[in-house]
Amino acid sequence: MIQNFNFHTHTFRCGHAEKNYTDEDYVKEAIEAGMKYLCFTDHMPYTSTMHSPENQRMDYNDRKEYLESINKLKHKYKDQIKIESGFEVEYLPGEEKYLKELKQTTNILILGQHCTVFNGKVKDIKTEMTDKELFDYANLIAKALELNIPDIIAHPDFFMRFRKEFGEKEEKASHIICEAAAKYNVPVEINLGKIRNRLKNVEEKYPDLPYEEALKEAIKIIGYPCREFWKIAAKYNLKSVYGGDIHFKGQLLKMNEYIKIANNVIGEEILKELKFINENLEII
Repeated sequence: MIQNFNFHTHTFRCGHAEKNYTDEDYVKEAIEAGMKYLCFTDHMPYTSTMHSPENQRMDYNDRKEYLESINKLKHKYKDQIKIESGFEVEYLPGEEKYLKELKQTTNILILGQHCTVFNGKVKDIKTEMTDKELFDYANLIAKALELNIPDIIAHPDFFMRFRKEFGEKEEKASHIICEAAAKYNVPVEINLGKIRNRLKNVEEKYPDLPYEEALKEAIKIIGYPCREFWKIAAKYNLKSVYGGDIHFKGQLLKMNEYIKIANNVIGEEILKELKFINENLEII
């Protein structure tokens, strides 16, 4: 097994994960996969006055039930697997107090920045990013690190989902993120979620296509992990970790398959320069 733990696990509460798969179902699947540690980090709940796009995060009122559910599973399965709770958060200026409160109530915060702030309003990143949005994205991550908010940066190369090519501007944004991650010694995540999604898309569109051919087609449209980003990250000798970005049944069982695909995308010469960590955030 390449990695027997996962920090990036969602639940049905976020609105876009497997609806009929329970927290306990994920725990049982993790055990079946041979994992020793599973951290639930569902999309953070916002208060009623904050940015809250539909089907993107749990309701604020679900927070208590979510943490209680994970805590019960932690004790029920303590002899089989270590379980912790957390949230995937975005950093928004003015919400520092709320984010630090979340951090105090749980074990892990991963920063998965999916939005920027434009003219004082929060804007979700759902289409091709403007250059301004690209640098806002990078600088929000750097600021969150400066404020000691995240324990891990999820999909730091997320911006490549909406950029047609990796050029000078993308390189500059990558340096902003990697320099901050190195300065504050926070691990960066090689995200596996998009690999799963794109491979599934290709297999559904071309059901008779051999797996190896489907894989080649999926890699063309993955977006991230982005080899060019990780080539820059390797220069900073960053702490790194694979993140399953689990939303669906079966992902934990296939996580190491997706890791092998990610490794193929990034390249061995780059991977060997990264410092991989264990479930205690310590370098292996």
